[in-house]
Amino acid sequence: MRMRVTTDRLAVPGASLHYEVRGAGPALLIIPSGNGDAAPFVPLAETLSDEYTVITYDRRGFSRSPLDGPVGDDRLADDAHDIGALLRHLATGQAAVFGSSSGAIVALATLERHPDLVHTVVAHEPPLASVLPDAEQWLGFYAELYETYQREGVDAARKAFRSGMGMETTTKPPRRTELPPDELAEMLGRIRRNHVFWFEHELRPYPAYRPNLRLLKSFSDKLVLAGDGTTPDRFPYRPNTVLAEHTGNPIVHLPGGHVGYVTQPDEFAVALREIIRQDSRVPR
Repeated sequence: MRMRVTTDRLAVPGASLHYEVRGAGPALLIIPSGNGDAAPFVPLAETLSDEYTVITYDRRGFSRSPLDGPVGDDRLADDAHDIGALLRHLATGQAAVFGSSSGAIVALATLERHPDLVHTVVAHEPPLASVLPDAEQWLGFYAELYETYQREGVDAARKAFRSGMGMETTTKPPRRTELPPDELAEMLGRIRRNHVFWFEHELRPYPAYRPNLRLLKSFSDKLVLAGDGTTPDRFPYRPNTVLAEHTGNPIVHLPGGHVGYVTQPDEFAVALREIIRQDSRVPR
């Protein structure tokens, strides 16, 4: 049975953000990954909403969060400031923030810019090619992906992306968490359109972002680095190993691979809940 959801919009500089709120309790905001859409996180959000006020949203320029003008010169900073605006609007006190993949890069940028608004930031497998010893190779990989997108289209580039990330296993949700056919078709249509925006505006700059490692270390008590411990040699896991060296934080493991929040939402929710509960700053 679905939890009751409140849906609304928040006007921010340059965009209008679609957001959804479920449950009651301390605030937990979930940042979408590279597809930019809140819907894949609904099963996770509903499971966690028995204990938290769970905020999901579409990132600016994606799905139901249209831009008011051109893409900004520093889109990642805009993404982080959107989190700040949402938390000021919806949260009472400091919040927990979870982001996966591109959403984890946004989560790190949020911690750098708005540390006063968060008590826990969980960065799940941020694809920060910039911090790796072989950064040039991986930034070249993203540049080649963009060329593939321009030359052969979105489908060919997505296939090359999944292969390069080592994402050969299924990314489908359990049958019981699948959306009704009409909602599923609507979501998939949004995400197909989002892929174009992602290739144009995020594919190259987000992996190239260089986080302020000294600043992140100063906020290490708020930062949780997370990944799938079964694939430590694959690219999605490796950037957090570098962040772990610089911050002194261990990497905690969440189940289900790079998109475990989709493929194993119940197990993922149990592990994420435990991470947040262990933080002594969580409001009770």
